[in-house]
Amino acid sequence: MGMVAEINEKDFDEKIKEKCIIDFFATWCPPCKMLAPVIEEVSNEVTEVKYYKMNVDEFTDIAGRYRITHVPTVILFENGNEVKRVSGYIEKEQLINFINNI
Repeated sequence: MGMVAEINEKDFDEKIKEKCIIDFFATWCPPCKMLAPVIEEVSNEVTEVKYYKMNVDEFTDIAGRYRITHVPTVILFENGNEVKRVSGYIEKEQLINFINNI
């Protein structure tokens, strides 16, 4: 079963060594609230990546490091590097394609 765990700056650098998706979100952001259940659903179906979320208001250093200017922003990481990103709300099929078309 998939699950989207919330992470902080202490485990961030460790987590992005894996192939993972990080949803950079804010609690006040309506599109973020819409995207959360979509990511949760995809995490149950596309299991070859890990799924995390990070609150940009709590972890401004990392948000700054990755120039997160819009929320939600979803970034795919592998081996500690950003592979690609998408900003704004996306549908389930778009997210699955985003993950699979590396």
